[in-house]
Amino acid sequence: MIMPHNIFTPLPPASSAEIIETLHAVGSTRIERIVSHGQASAPSYWYDQEQDEWVLVLRGEATLQLEPGGRVELRAGDHLVIPKHCRHRVERTTAETLWLAVYG
Repeated sequence: MIMPHNIFTPLPPASSAEIIETLHAVGSTRIERIVSHGQASAPSYWYDQEQDEWVLVLRGEATLQLEPGGRVELRAGDHLVIPKHCRHRVERTTAETLWLAVYG
């Protein structure tokens, strides 16, 4: 039976690491729910992904650093496409920042 799920519940409790859950994956497309509780990338760490990434902040706030592109502030409702191989890092997140990320 096909049953609906709610992206807002249940949220996992705060932890020292982001919680990443794959909601759906088919072929080269993946949809993830990411819950952040104040986490940030390590100071010298940069993501450099093989796929485009679309991110939407559903709750909370985050600051990303893009290379090139500089600093981007995201609030609830803001979304952004990060092209493949665009180096980026998470500078900050607020408590219980909820993201939806689509890779493809």
